[in-house]
Amino acid sequence: MNAQLEELEKHRVKLTVDVTPDEAKPIMAIAYKHVGESISVPGFRKGKIPRKIVEAQVGKGAVMQEFVEHALAEFYPQALREHDLAPIGDPEFDDLDLSDVEGAGFRFSATVDIRPRQAFEEADYKGLRVERPEARIAEYEVDEQMDRLRERFAELESVGHPARRGDFVVADLRATIHDEEIPEATSIDELYEVGSGAVVPELDEELEGKRRGDILKFNARLPEGAGEHGGEEVSIQVLVKDVKAKKLPALDDEFAKTASEFDTLDELRDDVREKLGMLKSAAADAAIRDRTLQALIERVDVELPGRLVDQETESRVASTRRRAQEQGTSLDDVLRSSGVDELQFRSDARAHAVRAIRADLALEAVARREGLEVTKEELEGAIAEIARGTGKEPKEVARLLQASGQMTSVAGDIIRTKALDLVVEHSEVVGEDGGAPGGEPPEGEEP
Repeated sequence: MNAQLEELEKHRVKLTVDVTPDEAKPIMAIAYKHVGESISVPGFRKGKIPRKIVEAQVGKGAVMQEFVEHALAEFYPQALREHDLAPIGDPEFDDLDLSDVEGAGFRFSATVDIRPRQAFEEADYKGLRVERPEARIAEYEVDEQMDRLRERFAELESVGHPARRGDFVVADLRATIHDEEIPEATSIDELYEVGSGAVVPELDEELEGKRRGDILKFNARLPEGAGEHGGEEVSIQVLVKDVKAKKLPALDDEFAKTASEFDTLDELRDDVREKLGMLKSAAADAAIRDRTLQALIERVDVELPGRLVDQETESRVASTRRRAQEQGTSLDDVLRSSGVDELQFRSDARAHAVRAIRADLALEAVARREGLEVTKEELEGAIAEIARGTGKEPKEVARLLQASGQMTSVAGDIIRTKALDLVVEHSEVVGEDGGAPGGEPPEGEEP
């Protein structure tokens, strides 16, 4: 097989593919076999019907149509690999020459949009200068973490003041539509945190300022996905039985013994400080990777194909819609609750799509320059990780990835991660003051 490449315009090419008779003959045999299996001829087993009888039954055109489908599926991907092209969308096939396939071979052309790549190959990706975020731990951060720990060991006690945000109420809730009770929105002795928004926003508004014995009545619309009556307006009646507030334990050695393996409060604070430091350091490492990638993106400039950006944008919109449905709501509800209209959402999705595409293209260029490859062990490790997250066996995950064509995507993720590792390794990391990481002043300056 020989594939000639012609660049028609930016990011659009035409492949002219010549297939030899020896390469075409096995595909033609498959075509006759498949067509023969779809018909019945007395005296012959399916798949064993002579070619002339197959042609007499369905016509030569049906056989050639089957041949074309198999041939294009076989040789078009080969042509892409020969020129190391990544297509965007489906190709337009043309110029099929089927006059003498088994005697002279055949020719076809494929016109397709491709992912840009050449503009990135000249990008200098070594020596990028990035700032490492400050990772020091302030005492107020330790105090905040200690308060969160106290929250975990807090007890609820009845209080005399009216309910306010952060308090809890014990209440009977009854929701009805035309006096018919809605079981999924009705509960007895419900312990509810005021301000949590766990039922409907109106409930939190109505509960604030109420005391034990108060009865509330109001109408509200149930959230989408809230059972059979999701999205419908209901009447809600609430009897407040009690108001409770959190009672936080005192910060002393006794609390340290209860909340941890330490005997003193100072030891507990030291441990909290150390763990916060580890978290901040990890966050700083992640920020370095993100800043390095952003610096790499900014070093390259290429006009992205509109079709590629459109596809990535729609993929992100569809992903958000799917996640909303999995959570029992809708994309419209998510946007409404976020205070974002669909136009702004799609604009943001497009901006993120452009950044993601530029990042992928840049990292792929680095991978090509460095000759990075995916090892069998790396691929098996990625499959095992997916298996752990889905509760499936690795072999089953591998089979599903192969069947859906997503194995290439998994390998691509590994390659891009390795490329970013390399770029980070060769970057110049400085502190936010321009000096070495860790807060040291730049060379030549006084501390």
